[in-house]
Amino acid sequence: MKKLMLLSVCSMVLLASCVSKKDYLALEAQQKETQDLLNTATVKLNSCLSDAAAANARVEAMKEQLADMRKSNEALIKNSQDLTELTSKGATNLEKSLESLRESNLKITRLQDALTRKDSVTLAIVTSLKKEVGMSDSDIEINVEKGVVFISIADKLLFKSGSYTVTERANEILGKVAKVINSKPDFEAMVESHTDNKSYSKPPLLDNWDLSVKRATAVVRVLESLNVNPQQLIAAGRSSYVPLVDNDTAENRAKNRRTRIVVLPKIDQFYEMVESEMKNLSEGN
Repeated sequence: MKKLMLLSVCSMVLLASCVSKKDYLALEAQQKETQDLLNTATVKLNSCLSDAAAANARVEAMKEQLADMRKSNEALIKNSQDLTELTSKGATNLEKSLESLRESNLKITRLQDALTRKDSVTLAIVTSLKKEVGMSDSDIEINVEKGVVFISIADKLLFKSGSYTVTERANEILGKVAKVINSKPDFEAMVESHTDNKSYSKPPLLDNWDLSVKRATAVVRVLESLNVNPQQLIAAGRSSYVPLVDNDTAENRAKNRRTRIVVLPKIDQFYEMVESEMKNLSEGN
């Protein structure tokens, strides 16, 4: 630009020396017009450059916005995929939970059926015992507690005072009990002997523990002699530590001196029955 202006001035000086004043003025006017055009072009050029810079800035901003939109779109797609996966997993887990609940309910039903059958057998035992033993003797009690049959026989029917030798009456009563036990080979009979709290010491026995145990084994031997399978029998001495009533009178002490025969299903066989039900359930039977 400076070179162009210098050239113009030089030209004017040379021309001034070579041309007339009229020509000079014409050239001067032409030079001014040229300068105005140059100035106008320069302004337009600067304006174009400014517009181009602004346009480039907008383009860069739009590129950044486009990049952000792409990232947001990718995040939305990923979230949608994750949500779809979670929904699918949730539906699968819900179905598994429902299936597990159905299986649990079926297992509970099977267990209830097993317990019902056990209770039915227990009821049959009670009915048989009451029929065999009879209910006229107040010294013999037959009842059921929590699915277990209890036969409680007063001490005076089985033993003489301070003795562990069974009486003749005992053989008669135990014979009826043996008949019922023999009819249920899958059940066990635990003989529990209880004493009162009066101290006992008569050689070879040392105390009430010895007396209660000897009386329990004496009853077990009678039942065995009546053809009860010894594998079904259990002898247990409880001494004076499980009284029915306070040992404060002769009558109460007599109540506490007793032999209790507990008829119950064999634990292992009962669980085998339950396991069998579970196996049938797992096989879809």
